[in-house]
Amino acid sequence: MATTAPPTGFSFALARQRLAWLNQRQAVLANNIANANTPQYKARDLAPFQDALDRAQFAITPLRTNMNDLPPLPDATGFALAPPAESGPDGNDVQLDAQLIKVANTETDQQAATAITNTYIALFRTALGR
Repeated sequence: MATTAPPTGFSFALARQRLAWLNQRQAVLANNIANANTPQYKARDLAPFQDALDRAQFAITPLRTNMNDLPPLPDATGFALAPPAESGPDGNDVQLDAQLIKVANTETDQQAATAITNTYIALFRTALGR
């Protein structure tokens, strides 16, 4: 396996896609909470980020110099919705406690992804002597 790191653009593209997925998930969850009392409303969520990675392709393709190298990660461009949960008597399946937990987890993931990206940028600045 080659010992070189993936190209810089590869890491930033992956971080950008993760943040885009997290932002879109927050919007979907906020819409669920806003419609918690709407009859027949079906709560939505995005499929896991890993599913988006499995479906997409990166424009930057790392070179595989050995058949034992891992294949390149794809670029997530579209995000699928996860299947809905069971409905209540009015047909609405929004469970506020579950939605709020998802919002909190997504916010934590956004903070972590942003911190990792900022650390990565700081390392580049240090390497450049800035």
